[in-house]
Amino acid sequence: MPGIEARIRDSFARQTLMTTFGASIRSIAPGEVELEAPILPIARQQQGYGHAGLTFALGDTAAGYAALTRAPDGHEVLTSEIKINLLSPARGDRLIARGRVVKPGRRLIVVLSEVFAEDQGRETQIALLTGTMVPVAL
Repeated sequence: MPGIEARIRDSFARQTLMTTFGASIRSIAPGEVELEAPILPIARQQQGYGHAGLTFALGDTAAGYAALTRAPDGHEVLTSEIKINLLSPARGDRLIARGRVVKPGRRLIVVLSEVFAEDQGRETQIALLTGTMVPVAL
């Protein structure tokens, strides 16, 4: 896992959207990646909650990197499709996205990502994403 972890960290550092959102990697394990991002003023909607765009981007990215941990050697992954269910407003100081692989494959990797808003140390699930990642040769 050390090689894939370094690859994920290097790749994540090149994601300018994640940099803009102040996102960081919390953990990497086989088939699982956890990310976090503060809910900054640039990522709030009109009522002051975290914007669904931030929720989607963080959830998609966590799921994608989780898929990368299970992709064949010499491959990257791209999102083929992903669906989001918004469950609750993103109230709080930051978001946490926990992506995991549901079913790995050579051609398709089925993923799931749960996104939580953290407010004063308390987590509330705000979204569930399910999707498919496609391994592509480098």
